[in-house]
Amino acid sequence: MSLRISKAGLLDTIQDRGRYGYQHLGINPGGAMDLTAMKIANALVGNEPGEPVIEMHFPAAEILFEEAALIALTGADFTATVNGEAATILQPVYIQKGSLLQFNKNISGARSYLAVQGGYVADSWLHSCSTHLKVKAGGFDGRALQKNDRVLLKQNTGYTFDTRDKSFKPLPWKANVTDLYSKNVFHFIPGAEYGGLSEASKQNLEQGSFGINHQSDRMGYRLQGGHLQIQPPSELISTAVTRGTIQLLPDGQLIVLMADHQTTGGYPRVGHVISADISSLAQIKAGENISFKKTNIHTAENLLLQQERNLQQLQNACNFRLAEFLHY
Repeated sequence: MSLRISKAGLLDTIQDRGRYGYQHLGINPGGAMDLTAMKIANALVGNEPGEPVIEMHFPAAEILFEEAALIALTGADFTATVNGEAATILQPVYIQKGSLLQFNKNISGARSYLAVQGGYVADSWLHSCSTHLKVKAGGFDGRALQKNDRVLLKQNTGYTFDTRDKSFKPLPWKANVTDLYSKNVFHFIPGAEYGGLSEASKQNLEQGSFGINHQSDRMGYRLQGGHLQIQPPSELISTAVTRGTIQLLPDGQLIVLMADHQTTGGYPRVGHVISADISSLAQIKAGENISFKKTNIHTAENLLLQQERNLQQLQNACNFRLAEFLHY
């Protein structure tokens, strides 16, 4: 039971929620950039929320299914096709054995996620199957997927559908993600060095527009915008940082730390993007513009709780529909 990478993509890796509890040792959590899309994909096929998925960037891999599977694609829309026929995202799809999944054009978003019912066989390191590229551990031999790699599936789907000569069959429901993502405006909580910003810099941070630099990656998003400065300039002791930390670089520009961030840093922490907005930020492509909106911890907690409630409702609904449709 496996799928085979018939053509490698730009950067396709196996990811889960990440490995936590080791940052004091200098090991970053990693994990899926868009944790919300990961959870949605797993919900659509009846998996637990943290089951490993394949995270893809465009151009994405071409994938040959050597076994029938129930799959779901979430996150970015890369114009997926199965044997040349358009396949929708945010919907469970039964794929026949021998079918080829391809991605033809990046319509929206930066990262796509592929879940299969039952999950993938993946290497675990420090209680996580997320691929850690620098350590070369976790996922698939600790590296990005390459041509002719075979990713084993944990279970045979065991279902048969009358596809009427088609190689795949969408199941009759989709996930509504309207309330799970925001659009280009991201809430932040002031960081430890926020008070040192000049008034003009604070105004620029809260009212300005910032472009995503093409040097951005899974480690961090480099932003291009108005020049910010700390008054007076000072040397800082390297201290803890996390996903979403907004750091002020020596050139007056900002960087937002993402999934593969370092565990400590010496640049001023002027803010932290709230957890509920991180997945939305992860779907912003290089060249697009974003802006920030200051908020407080109380609002950040409420937004995260509401997001988690929405995801749990989606999980429950998908489990009910799968049990009803597949009669188990």
